[in-house]
Amino acid sequence: METKSLMLVEELALKKCSIFKESPLRYFLRSMLASMFIGFGVIVAFKTGNFFYLEQSPFTYPIAAVTFGGAIILIVYGGGDLFTGNTFYYTFAALRKKMRWLDAIGMWLFSYAGNLMGAILFAGLIFSTGLFKDSSVNSFLLSAAEHKMNSPMTELFFRAILCNWLVCLAFFIPMSQKGDGAKMFSMMLFVFCFFISGYEHSIANMATFAVALVTDHPDTISLYGAVRNLIPVTLGNIVGGAFMMGFMYHFANAPGSEDMIK
Repeated sequence: METKSLMLVEELALKKCSIFKESPLRYFLRSMLASMFIGFGVIVAFKTGNFFYLEQSPFTYPIAAVTFGGAIILIVYGGGDLFTGNTFYYTFAALRKKMRWLDAIGMWLFSYAGNLMGAILFAGLIFSTGLFKDSSVNSFLLSAAEHKMNSPMTELFFRAILCNWLVCLAFFIPMSQKGDGAKMFSMMLFVFCFFISGYEHSIANMATFAVALVTDHPDTISLYGAVRNLIPVTLGNIVGGAFMMGFMYHFANAPGSEDMIK
């Protein structure tokens, strides 16, 4: 059973809570780092995929999905604090009465705000490099951003549920594995699955939209469109992490559940 991994989830949640209580600023900065790490993944994925996009190749999304996987490795090994993973960690710890719900929700808000600030700062850095000035470079990024901003909100919500379910599994499953190689492969595989499936990740979208908005973009890409996407996607991510992971694993591993399975 996954008991040992769930104990690690509790420990990680309490460690994050300790950092937050000692210094909210440190916690906020770690949250900023997470979205900037995702920003690196966004840039690599869309610049690599753009070569195939210009040729209308069917390999456009598979190549982008493979290269985007590096972002989760940066977060796990680089010490970033990601809102979407926290929806699982803090919910599970709160259901196990290891953390107060007030603390859990407060840390959700802090990590989300830090992720947003990090995405904006990263977009400013990318703008300063001039790497996305040429339309031949940013066409794939702008196409993806436009599609996300104009998709039906109900569809975005359910895509977001499935997305964070997979993303949380990408953090959770490797906890039971030995060796960094196996862990990194598993994480990249799960991220590949969510990216290639077209699911919606609120923090990845923040980074994508922020970069798209600071480039020369069409009127179909706007701040309103970004907010219109992020509201249902954020809510869906919360359901995916808090319910599909946090509540489900808490319920499935309630006292006596292992005896019932036997």
